[in-house]
Amino acid sequence: MDGFGRLVDRFLGLPESASPHGETARDLRVPMPDGVVLVADLHRPRGAGPLPVVLLRTPYGKRQPIVRLFAGVLTRRGFQVVVQNVRGVLGSGGEFHAFHNEKDDGLATLKWLRAQPWCDGRVAMVGASYLGFTEWAVAPYADPPLAAMGLGITASEFASSFYPGGALALHNTLVWSSLMGTQGERRRPFHNRRVRKAMRHLPVGEADLSAIGRPETFLREVAAHAEPGDDFWKGTDHSASVAATTTPTTMVTGWWDLFLRRQLRDFTALHEAGRQVRITIGPWGHDTKALRATLSDQMSWLNAHLNGDKAQLRRAPVRLHLQQANTWLDFDQWPPPGIKPTPLYLSQGLVWDAPDADPIAFTYDPYNPTPNVGGPLLSPGKGGQRDNARLERRDDVAVLTGAPLTEDLDLIGPVSATIHVRASTGHGDLFVRLCDVGPDGASRNVTDGILRLTSEDTGPGGVFRAEIEMHPTAYRFRRGHRLRVMLAGGAFPRFARNPGTGEPTGQAVAARRVRFEIRCDADHPSALALPVWDG
Repeated sequence: MDGFGRLVDRFLGLPESASPHGETARDLRVPMPDGVVLVADLHRPRGAGPLPVVLLRTPYGKRQPIVRLFAGVLTRRGFQVVVQNVRGVLGSGGEFHAFHNEKDDGLATLKWLRAQPWCDGRVAMVGASYLGFTEWAVAPYADPPLAAMGLGITASEFASSFYPGGALALHNTLVWSSLMGTQGERRRPFHNRRVRKAMRHLPVGEADLSAIGRPETFLREVAAHAEPGDDFWKGTDHSASVAATTTPTTMVTGWWDLFLRRQLRDFTALHEAGRQVRITIGPWGHDTKALRATLSDQMSWLNAHLNGDKAQLRRAPVRLHLQQANTWLDFDQWPPPGIKPTPLYLSQGLVWDAPDADPIAFTYDPYNPTPNVGGPLLSPGKGGQRDNARLERRDDVAVLTGAPLTEDLDLIGPVSATIHVRASTGHGDLFVRLCDVGPDGASRNVTDGILRLTSEDTGPGGVFRAEIEMHPTAYRFRRGHRLRVMLAGGAFPRFARNPGTGEPTGQAVAARRVRFEIRCDADHPSALALPVWDG
């Protein structure tokens, strides 16, 4: 093993490997049924005979450093790795059409691999993010099944992450579309600054012009198909086939990852179907910490299912990090047993008993939108847990705080909110965030959620019953800390501003201010449902 490889393994905390040096065959041509040819690199131990293949399919280029790192680590441990550029990317033929071609192209690639003399017939797939999606586009339909599957910070469908709660996820969409729109180019100076500035561009459906100077297909598709009932992304949704997937599967995600909710649903579907599956949930987001954990996890899984090292399987199906407790916990299922859903009611503060209080009001101005702080974002250094104290001083938010805790409070599981709200225009977004307020006054976000309100959903008296799915969590509120809930009409630019008019998000330019009135009376008890763990 070369010195650089040894340094990489040490940095990743991996055991040293005595495998021989590898060899690489570049730009293998893989034909698709429609005549398009995709390119791939083959990495394998030097001089080895037929072996299983570990397949990675990527839209970022097969020679991207992180992909080469994955391939190098696996090759040094005796695995044969094929890294393929997906359709329309850096030498692969056809046009890149995000998420839409991965099933047909992936299955064709699988058939081609199994016909090669250097493949012993067994194929596994690993990867993270979009690479993980390419696995879900293949695994439910592969015959015979994949030998193993490793999924990092990903999901069987991505469209719900484009429109969480019906609101367009502007920040993550524009960051990723700008990355893909400049693929293979030398990016212009101040690229990131231009993208951030473009988030204020109206209409949203043309923000690509401001970000990269030309139209970008993915941004335009997300903006054009943001309205309820649009089935544009239907063919990219593989969630209905998850439970039938028999491939042994390992997963890694993080409490601050944008795909967390969907990935936990995938895990639950496999687990309830009796499949061999495990998941690790750590204190990270869509970042290098998650990738590091993913690589280690997937290497051990491949060792177990391709090399027969069954010792790698001796752990609980669910391993999660309890934030602020600095501890890892093992469970047999998700959500863990012993969770007690407990309502935390909104009043003039936060109370554990149902109140009968006056309404809480605030006004949202789309021309001066309530900003976002932290959360599950793609941009490194911008997401995760942050101090919200400055944000909470704005006059366009409502801030409700509970009494100091007399003992530690552990939350592990799904979090949701039921909020009774009236929006003056009949349209708006309701953003709800739970924070941890320490003795120092810092207010750190723990979980949040958003829901788009439309006039069609209005109940008696113009009051919406807003059922908001929030991010799952595992978190310890320390004794002496206080829980805080912040309510707002948006979180910009994480979510595109709601114009308050009902006009489609991607086209809207004009906007109206929206006054929100949160009802907290006996007939309209607004509350968060917290997963209190007594373990």
